[in-house]
Formats: sequence, C-alpha cells, structure tokens
Amino acid sequence: MSRVAKEPIEVPKGVEITISGQTVSAKGPKGQRSVIVHDDVAINREDAVLGVSAKKPAQGSIAMAGTMRALLANLVTGVTTGFEKKLELRGVGYRAQAQGSSVNLTLGFSHPVVHKVPDGIKVETPSQTEIVISGIDKQVVGQVAADIRAYRPPEPYKGKGVRYVDEYVAMKEAKKK
Repeated sequence: MSRVAKEPIEVPKGVEITISGQTVSAKGPKGQRSVIVHDDVAINREDAVLGVSAKKPAQGSIAMAGTMRALLANLVTGVTTGFEKKLELRGVGYRAQAQGSSVNLTLGFSHPVVHKVPDGIKVETPSQTEIVISGIDKQVVGQVAADIRAYRPPEPYKGKGVRYVDEYVAMKEAKKK
C-alpha cells in the first residue's frame, strides 16, 4: 500500500465531514468544499479519523489511494485554516494593487496588466510590492499565484520580476567583453 495512504487524516473539531457514495464534503469555519474520490479507492471513517485504502491490489489503485488521501487532507486543511501564497515584485516601478475581484499589475509593459481572480480566492496587497493570495482550495490558490508570476517571471541577470517570497533565483554573471 502507498506510504502516503497509510497515514490517517485527523478531522479537527468544528469540521463536519459527510460521505455520500464517492463524494466527500467538508464544512468548516473557512467554508465548504467537496472532492469526488476515484472508484478504485475506499474511504473509512471512524469517529474523527478518515482512512483511505485501495480496493484493488493493482499498482494504479495503490497510487490513486495516495493521491486521494492527499486531496482529502488538503480538503480538511482548507476548510479549517486555508492556504496562502505570497508573491513579491522586484524591479523599478513594479507595483501591484488589489481592486475587488482583480489585481492591477504594473510590470514594465506599455500597459497595466489586470488579472481577474476566481471566486473563493482573496487577494491582498499589504504593500505595493507584495501580493498575498489566500483561499480554501490549494490547487486554485497555487494556480492563481502561478498565473500572476507568469506575467513577468524573475530573470537571472538582475532578478527583476514576480517571484514567490521564499523562491531562490540563481543569478548569472553578465557577459564580459
């Protein structure tokens, strides 16, 4: 069995889990989400602990059990504490400003970039060079952060661009004459 799938998922107090067929729904202080579990995976519930196991001994089923366990753990974490990604802008004149359901970015182009944010995702700009993306769905939070970073990824000579706060960018030396 998958090493990931062997780990039980602890359901904290204040989180309500409902299992109906292959759909697992979680309701917590941050909101409500659901995940559809693969047909080759069985879900066991004992009090405040969720368990995941493969229905078949095939390698694909075992791997899918680990994947589903990770998705269910993210589901529980999302409705209790949520997920957050932080981006920083480096470069002269690079700015960000959150306005409602969009982010206005000034990234050295001839025009400002307006990025629409999907529902359920909250974007804040504590300063002009910081962007904080938060929400209950880990995949969507990560995708929004990746989309914003893709407008101007950090370049290796001066380090200008949009990067994650803890990202390391390998700097190159300029060409010598």
